[in-house]
Amino acid sequence: MPTVIRRTETVTMTDKRGDVFNAVSWQVTSSLWSPPTDVYETEDKYIVRIEVAGMHESDFEVTFDKGNLVVRGVRTDIPEKRGYQQMEIHFGKFTTSIGIPGAIDLERSQAEYQDGFLMISMPKSKPTEVQIEE
Repeated sequence: MPTVIRRTETVTMTDKRGDVFNAVSWQVTSSLWSPPTDVYETEDKYIVRIEVAGMHESDFEVTFDKGNLVVRGVRTDIPEKRGYQQMEIHFGKFTTSIGIPGAIDLERSQAEYQDGFLMISMPKSKPTEVQIEE
């Protein structure tokens, strides 16, 4: 037997306020968004994985400055008129900034975009030994 989905008619003032906020929030918030990002480390490197489907590797700007990895880009949408019933996929300019907790070898770092994920691999660098004279 198929499942029947029914809408309840019990609506509170808080529900109505939430509905209004959700209906217009996309219009009043900043157009800059931040994609879902994972940051983890292995024994020899830091990995940043960013979920941004529908792009090309050349669409990203990746910079590293003062211990922070910054990824920027623009995900474009199809320019057509639509009446959204639900809107959860972000388009337009995005940026994400990640503080990297240790020293990295920037020369050996790599970024690759595949299957909707931008993977940035940053090998850890060994700290230089500082000799203290006694």
